[in-house]
Amino acid sequence: MKYEKLGNTGLDVSKICLGCMSFGDPDIWMHDWLLDEEESRKTIKKALNVGINFFDTANIYSLGVSEEFLGRAMKDFANREEVVISTKVNGRMHEGPNGAGLSRKHILHEVEASLERLGMDYVDILYIHRWDYETPIEETMQALNDLVRSGKVHYIGASSMYTYQFQKAQQVAEINGWTKFVAMQNHYNLVYREEEREMNPYTKETGVALVPYSPLAAGRLAREWDTDSERMKTDKVAKMKYDSTEETDRKIIEEVGRVAKKHDATRAQIATAWLWEKGVVAPIVGITKEKYLDDFVGALDVKLDEEDIEALEKHYVPHAIMGHN
Repeated sequence: MKYEKLGNTGLDVSKICLGCMSFGDPDIWMHDWLLDEEESRKTIKKALNVGINFFDTANIYSLGVSEEFLGRAMKDFANREEVVISTKVNGRMHEGPNGAGLSRKHILHEVEASLERLGMDYVDILYIHRWDYETPIEETMQALNDLVRSGKVHYIGASSMYTYQFQKAQQVAEINGWTKFVAMQNHYNLVYREEEREMNPYTKETGVALVPYSPLAAGRLAREWDTDSERMKTDKVAKMKYDSTEETDRKIIEEVGRVAKKHDATRAQIATAWLWEKGVVAPIVGITKEKYLDDFVGALDVKLDEEDIEALEKHYVPHAIMGHN
């Protein structure tokens, strides 16, 4: 495994982050392909064994069950001071008033709940899970700053929003002497590159780490065009993101296959290696089988040249914005 500083911080994170959205209970959440606790623990243990120290979850994932699975596994398998645990806040956790959003009340309540489920005194990174159009950003940033000052959160990050919103939040924090975001968890992969227009240049200019989700476009970049998986057939969120552009994306996916053959690598390894070439610190990989972790680790040995990059990028066409709301 290789490690890198998270943006302008002193925090060491593995070049691969294990996403924990696939851990949980399908009876209480929207995905049919979730792993139960036994299978989740196997995956987490495998990740630790290959050197991954960066784990990403969210309170909304199976309404907290993902956090519970991750927390119990960390207690049994890991040294807390060696691992980096991130979670998120914003999504609706209960019906009625104050059940969602980025108000001070919701943030403080949900962080306490997340810590209890994780069985931890602090989280390394707390992300705001999208933008809240109904709460003043000043209220949100002050609450996040207070959490950092309390020691319950060590760093803060943001996930998928317009660049003007992210810049506004950073400016509010800077003006008031509050904690600024150190990471951007955005939607970015070979078939969705809209983040290259503004967000990625802004994060590079300001030293914010890129830790994108969906590096394989929900598996579309990992297999031949005419094959599918249970997740591809049933994941409604992924279908919303990618099905409308599948014909234009097909050429890119075919190119990934050609470059993979050239390097005697898998398609997933090519798509992941491309992200590192674009300045990504650690793509967030969500897996449903342990063996896929070896695939991602193998990507560390793949070195793409300029010809590869050109081939992988040449067919891209503009896409509608997906993921900001």
